Amino acid sequence: MTYDPTGHLLLTPIDREAPVRVKRLRQLGFGDRPDPAFDEFAHHLARVTGAPYSMVNFIDEHRQFFAGLHTPTGDHDNHALSAAVTAVGGEVSRFMDRDHGYCPHVVVRRKALVLEDVCDYPRFAGNPVVDEIGIRSYLGAPLIDRTGIALGTICVVDTEPRPWGRAGLETIKSLAAELIEQIHRREDGGI
Repeated sequence: MTYDPTGHLLLTPIDREAPVRVKRLRQLGFGDRPDPAFDEFAHHLARVTGAPYSMVNFIDEHRQFFAGLHTPTGDHDNHALSAAVTAVGGEVSRFMDRDHGYCPHVVVRRKALVLEDVCDYPRFAGNPVVDEIGIRSYLGAPLIDRTGIALGTICVVDTEPRPWGRAGLETIKSLAAELIEQIHRREDGGI
């Protein structure tokens, strides 16, 4: 466990790979603007998993960016995700602090994470998204590219507990591999 200088448990893991990730995201042109292909992938992710919310999420040193986003209303401005996705000057902001949510854990662990009910896990139940946004379940997998860098995640969340199980874990891992292939084709000029 990691503690800050005052002795408090840090809920968000230390991310030593962040500077390299930021450089790679810039090289790929990701991480600061919505992308229709990633929005479409988020819609696909929601359809496959039956989840109301899904994201393609890139993470830097301080924040997360939802380059792809699906909400039940499709307007990217839903009350349940208002802390993460808010209207700013008529534009939709897709940024969220790095210490909110579970994707930073997935990136640092470099492994998929299944939380059927976040309240069952004291380490994760204290995350701000539980109280501020109402998230109760999470399923996410890292997006590890050909250079070995974890660029971010794909994830689905719900405001109700969900029995994701082994099938959900295998699905999210398979979908992460599918998106990484799309990213590689795009980098190679194929998309």
